[in-house]
Amino acid sequence: MSISRPPPAGGCAPPGKWLRTAACAAMLAVLGGCRDTGDVTGSINSGGAPPVAESQSDLRAEAADLGKRFDSNPGEKSVSISYARTLRALTQYSQAVAVMQAAAVKAPSDLEVLSAYGKALADAGQLQQAAEVLSRSYTAERPNWSNMNVQGSVSDQLGDHPLAQKFYHDALKIVPGEPTILNNLGLSYALTKQLTLAEQTLRQAADSPRADARMRENLALVLALEGKFAEAERVERQDLSAEAAADNVAAIRQMIAQSNSWRDIEALDTKKRHAKSKPSAPAADNSSPPAIDNPPG
Repeated sequence: MSISRPPPAGGCAPPGKWLRTAACAAMLAVLGGCRDTGDVTGSINSGGAPPVAESQSDLRAEAADLGKRFDSNPGEKSVSISYARTLRALTQYSQAVAVMQAAAVKAPSDLEVLSAYGKALADAGQLQQAAEVLSRSYTAERPNWSNMNVQGSVSDQLGDHPLAQKFYHDALKIVPGEPTILNNLGLSYALTKQLTLAEQTLRQAADSPRADARMRENLALVLALEGKFAEAERVERQDLSAEAAADNVAAIRQMIAQSNSWRDIEALDTKKRHAKSKPSAPAADNSSPPAIDNPPG
């Protein structure tokens, strides 16, 4: 299922590609446990993702110019980084990897080169290699929150959500309240079915003055997963027409209705509530646990 959303100006995938893919991945993971081997939480906006150009033609012209400059001096640092960034904006991820690989051969210890190389690898879905390169892209003395954010994305895609969340928390220590990190952290919580935490975190991201439509879309997604359909529509209407917002929420609601996983979420939620309210020496209680708030109708 795809959520209705016009592409960003120029039709560029990053940074929106990661965020929208993450939203879909979160929904699929919570609803049916499905996994996209290509880009699971790609969510995740690195904070250093390519800027959106005015049009695809502008990007292609820029790539052509940078390509000529790169060909005249393969691996030159500044041209390689700019060229790879433009290629990523054109979703030419494999070529971006090749460009940064040439730069990394020339400067294997340069932190900026390793940063751009690791992000290109992450975009291309070469996750294990991205994780290894990104681990060398900053030092304790020179931490890089943007790279930590991408490391979190990669770890989420590899299924190591606790490690991903550690990266996000470490990044937030450097830039508290950074909405791109909060967005990714919220989606990571959604992937682990911690919907209350996901909502709280995505609300923080969406409340930021620098929040964008994608963050509000992710919040609406989690609200719908919690059964808060009316509120999800209100959030969607900040960026979409009333009809498109209703269609989006209806589509999510239909997926929930068709999935057995809602019952899994409900059972997990009630189990947690029951455990928290359980006295130290409880009497036997054979009654059914309370149902989750706002179940989907």
